[in-house]
Amino acid sequence: MTEFILLGLSSQQELQPILFMVFLLIYLITLTGNFGMILLTRFTPQLQTPMYFFLTHLACVDIFYSTNVSPQMLVNFLSEKKKKNISYAGCLAQCFVFVTLLFTEYYMLGAMAYDRYMAICNPLHYKIRMSRSLCICLVNFPYFCGSMVGTMQVILTSCLSFCGSNTINHFYCADLPLLMLTCSDTYIKQTALFVSEGINLTGSLLIILISYVFIFITIMRIRSSKGQHKAFSTCGSHLTAVTMFYGSLTCMYLRPANNQSVEQGKIVSVICIFVNPMLNPFICSLRNNDVKQALRRIFMRNVGAMKKSSLLTVSQ
Repeated sequence: MTEFILLGLSSQQELQPILFMVFLLIYLITLTGNFGMILLTRFTPQLQTPMYFFLTHLACVDIFYSTNVSPQMLVNFLSEKKKKNISYAGCLAQCFVFVTLLFTEYYMLGAMAYDRYMAICNPLHYKIRMSRSLCICLVNFPYFCGSMVGTMQVILTSCLSFCGSNTINHFYCADLPLLMLTCSDTYIKQTALFVSEGINLTGSLLIILISYVFIFITIMRIRSSKGQHKAFSTCGSHLTAVTMFYGSLTCMYLRPANNQSVEQGKIVSVICIFVNPMLNPFICSLRNNDVKQALRRIFMRNVGAMKKSSLLTVSQ
């Protein structure tokens, strides 16, 4: 097998321009929101904290996560050819990047939960315990774990033989549709997929759940309703992102490989690859007062500069 054919989201040609505009808009919003979050954190001294350090790395993951699929998918929407080809090597590369970033985001959300636990449960020792070196370690571990799982899964996929149809019933190279095409025994691959997904999902969820058990206990001990509201609002945005991400990924992977699950997986994949990365910067950032104040300062600075330049122009 030298190449595969992607069927895409829909085979109806009249829908292709509409889908192109919709997903192009989603992709541009994703890039704008996540790059904006990175630049805002980088150039705002008030946001130089561990919380926003993790948010910038989550934004980086979301950018690559969406970029892994979006450009080729957009090109395929405009292609006049009914068959959307992707090379065998390109398919494996897409699988590797997808799985790597998927598991990276698992533990990145776990690291963010631990950071919230330290900030709320140990506020007096927060800056000392969440040192720069610890934050770097907590960020590097998700990348290392994700790359190890991605490498293992791609090696197992490369060992499969594809001797029949080369048509993938999906809009990108995903594991479950590929398993439907192989003529090899898929027991080892499916077992490794379910085991790695189950272990890492359970491990990262345990980190999040244990962190939030202690967080909620601490919040309930706060006598001030204002303090409780502030703590809940900080955690609420992270919990929303966690619920969206883990819910969609559970539906995607913890299912057998059959035609019905592949069709359902297309809808779930749209949420995982396009909707979640687009919404994450707004859910995790714009609900925080620090980010709102930073954006307000930048807006007022730009308005002041524009007024100053217009006055200089009029005086001249």
